[in-house]
Amino acid sequence: MAEKKIIAVAGATGAQGGGLVRAILNDTSGVFAVRAITRDVNSPKAKELAKLGAEVVAGDVDDVESLKKAFKGAYGAFCVTFYWAHMSPDREIANAKALATAAKAAGVQHAIWSTLEDVRKFVPLSDNRMPTIQGKYKCPHFDAKGESNHFFTDLGVPVTFLQTTFYWDNLIFFGNGPKKGPDGKLAITLPMGDKKLAGIAAEDIGKCAYGIFKRGGEFIGKTVSIAGEFLTCAQMAASLSKAMGREIRYNEVTPDVYRSFGFPGADDVGNMFQFYRDFEKEFCGVRDLKATRALNPALQTFEQWLKQNAGRIPIG
Repeated sequence: MAEKKIIAVAGATGAQGGGLVRAILNDTSGVFAVRAITRDVNSPKAKELAKLGAEVVAGDVDDVESLKKAFKGAYGAFCVTFYWAHMSPDREIANAKALATAAKAAGVQHAIWSTLEDVRKFVPLSDNRMPTIQGKYKCPHFDAKGESNHFFTDLGVPVTFLQTTFYWDNLIFFGNGPKKGPDGKLAITLPMGDKKLAGIAAEDIGKCAYGIFKRGGEFIGKTVSIAGEFLTCAQMAASLSKAMGREIRYNEVTPDVYRSFGFPGADDVGNMFQFYRDFEKEFCGVRDLKATRALNPALQTFEQWLKQNAGRIPIG
């Protein structure tokens, strides 16, 4: 049997990377093996991946030399950063550059860069409909990723740009779940109006990345934009009510009100939702659900995701 081709996965213990690692490990008949890259090889999540059969190696997006070693000998590399660990656009850009540099140095034949739209291409800094943040961003966690795409192309890395979207898992981990209002009623509060939010299960992003790797060079040099389903917040609230067995409403607020909530990054997240709302047609329009499902036949709908995860959503 031919030796399997290695896919090196940055952020292997995170949501996207973990989904890809498991997708590769679960496909025992596939041509790929997985190398899980993580800062701490002794963490419980890293040990769990090793038990499942992954090669686990140390690598840090803040240390380009460690990434070069981690990518060495790999056929493919999945490149992702986690902005919310530090909330610094400058660091995010530096991390992306390190990933691109390491992919080039290792001579990988296919890199996937998990990215997002640069909101400034839709809302210029001079446009006051949306506040400018830190003097040079509209939505730092989007803009820094989109701005970083050029590192891969400038270096000539054979790359696919994978444009992701809102994780439904944010209902569990990011405080977007139902909370009691002054009237005691449960509601999700988002500044989306009646516009549809493109959502996806985080693990499905990794499965889509695996689908791209399996298609060989077909998507090299291309942008692939994915989503699991397009839903209004009222539709999401109805599905949450059904899954959680209690009434959950949609509490609509303006982006300005959302930005005023004061949690770390509220201005950034408020701008993100305003972008989703004001550019619904453009954002959802490039995300083809059929094409996403072709990459990942196990793609979940929101209701399917809720069947597995409703019990994990905290109620505030």
